[in-house]
Amino acid sequence: MRLRLNALAGAVLVGFMVAMALLSLVWTPRDPMGVALRQRLKPPSGEYWLGTDEVGRDVFSRIMEGAGASVTVAACTVLLAVLLGSVIGLLAGFLRGWPDRLLSMVNDSLLAFPGILLALGLLAVFGASQWGIVAALGLAYAPTVARIMRGTVLSLREREFIEASRAIGNSEGYTLWRHVLPNTVSPIIVLATSMFGWAILSESALSFLGLGVPPPAPSWGNMLAASRPYLDSALWLSLSPGLCIALTLLGANLLGDALRDRLDPRSEAR
Repeated sequence: MRLRLNALAGAVLVGFMVAMALLSLVWTPRDPMGVALRQRLKPPSGEYWLGTDEVGRDVFSRIMEGAGASVTVAACTVLLAVLLGSVIGLLAGFLRGWPDRLLSMVNDSLLAFPGILLALGLLAVFGASQWGIVAALGLAYAPTVARIMRGTVLSLREREFIEASRAIGNSEGYTLWRHVLPNTVSPIIVLATSMFGWAILSESALSFLGLGVPPPAPSWGNMLAASRPYLDSALWLSLSPGLCIALTLLGANLLGDALRDRLDPRSEAR
């Protein structure tokens, strides 16, 4: 029962944010970039559901547009990290020998840096932009995926069905593709779900520092940064993006926990 509630709550929260991001591509209540100085700092009302910001822009419309930016960055980051980390982990775990030692040495060196610190260093190379964040965070999270993938492959490569595949004459490449890779999907799905939440938080943090989506284009992080001078007089400016970040993280964590309990045989046994 608890598993179903966690999965339902997580799916609803993440699904709502993704749906809002998709809807913003075709419709928003008002122009997210439209400046109306006479309407500046209006509190939430029937006309402006979440109020207006310091230059009169509709906060709800900007929240929707910011959801699109945050979800796009998070999804592309997870995709890049999973693809790159899976290739490295598969090769290191299956080939063993000097490829494993070399790839593991590089991977462990990258894991020594906190993800956000490594992303900051990479952004100095790629430049502050939406796709710069994707590249920086994707490369920062790839070592975690590679480590999980390598451990999974190491446990699989000695299993009986792998030995049987080799015994009947299948090549190493075929065995890797046909028998090893499909059995690594479950842990990677669980990790990718949690990583989606990490990417949302990291993108917001980098945008808050001015290294993400450049203003005036909205993202939840730069909306929080812009709201700092108005915490006393216009609390809704920081409350709206802050709640969106928190609810998305909660949904991703609940969904990840539910998937882990469902896909991990040891959890089922308990």
